[in-house]
Amino acid sequence: MEISFQLKMSSEESLMELGYGDFGCSHYRRRCKIRTPCCDEIFGCRHCHNESKVICSLCATEQDVSKNQYHCNECGICRTGGGENFFHCSKCGCCYSNLLKDSHKCVERAMHHNCPVCFEFLFDTTRDITVLRCGHTIHLECVKEMERHFRYSCPICLKSYCDMSQVWEKLDQEVASTPMPQMYDNKMVWILCNDCGESSEVNFHVLAHKCPNCNSYNTRKTRGGPASYSPGISQMM
Repeated sequence: MEISFQLKMSSEESLMELGYGDFGCSHYRRRCKIRTPCCDEIFGCRHCHNESKVICSLCATEQDVSKNQYHCNECGICRTGGGENFFHCSKCGCCYSNLLKDSHKCVERAMHHNCPVCFEFLFDTTRDITVLRCGHTIHLECVKEMERHFRYSCPICLKSYCDMSQVWEKLDQEVASTPMPQMYDNKMVWILCNDCGESSEVNFHVLAHKCPNCNSYNTRKTRGGPASYSPGISQMM
């Protein structure tokens, strides 16, 4: 027992006596290391982590210490998310997810402007961006904020950015069940459809005006009364 106790004490003492100078890094002499949460790599200290590259600051590149960042030569800056997951559209002048490669509508310099909702510059934003069906770009969280306020059209071109067919069907029913007084039987107004761009002359109705070309109610009066959007859309939402 005495020999075992002596061996144990000797082992503990030898561990305690290990020199501080033999451990740590050039910044700190200590017997531990850190695993950094951003890249899950092990370093002697936070300064060692910060010295292990990255750089950029638009755009001196370099890389490593990765959040899957990559440098896009066409954009001229670094982006995160992994270069294998994105492609650069030369007409739009920006990088998009590979999921949009064959389906997005090109808009020249699509991200070289401020978000139409929060006004943050989109080209080098670090927040998630979505591409609307019309091709215009906007922060994803800004789109969700619009939806919370029952806005389903692009703030730039006013085209509907999602399938509104069920809403249009409900508006058909509302318009049919709300006949106008006889004095308005022959009242006509000119409308412009925000979705297809066609101008049409249609019967006036207090709820909404339907585009005869594409059946959309995303329209506005241009002649025959005060210019306005169809009021019934937001009510139906």
